[in-house]
Amino acid sequence: QVQLAESGGGLVQPGGSLRLSCVASGIIFSSSFMNWYRQAPGNERELVATITSSGNTNYANSVKGRFTVSRDNAKETMYLQMNNLKPEDTAVYYCNTHLNFQAYWGQGTQVTVSS
Repeated sequence: QVQLAESGGGLVQPGGSLRLSCVASGIIFSSSFMNWYRQAPGNERELVATITSSGNTNYANSVKGRFTVSRDNAKETMYLQMNNLKPEDTAVYYCNTHLNFQAYWGQGTQVTVSS
């Protein structure tokens, strides 16, 4: 079955950096479109970044220039490098993909930006 496992979250001060990882199994990772979402308390889940199978990327306006999504097909892993973090980036970050019209999600990893 499809499994997605995020890691790398934590507590960081404003201006700091974190790198999130998402390890996938049960899919043909190299040909899969992958996404990062986040959800802050009281807010809807929002799309943060996407990366296609060929490596094309897209970002939410709120993170452009600060976040970078990448993938390592050999390791079946997607990354989200987050720089210059702001308190408003505080959220649970989720890895997402689709297979046969069904969405799959990881368990999420908490990112807290606070001094």
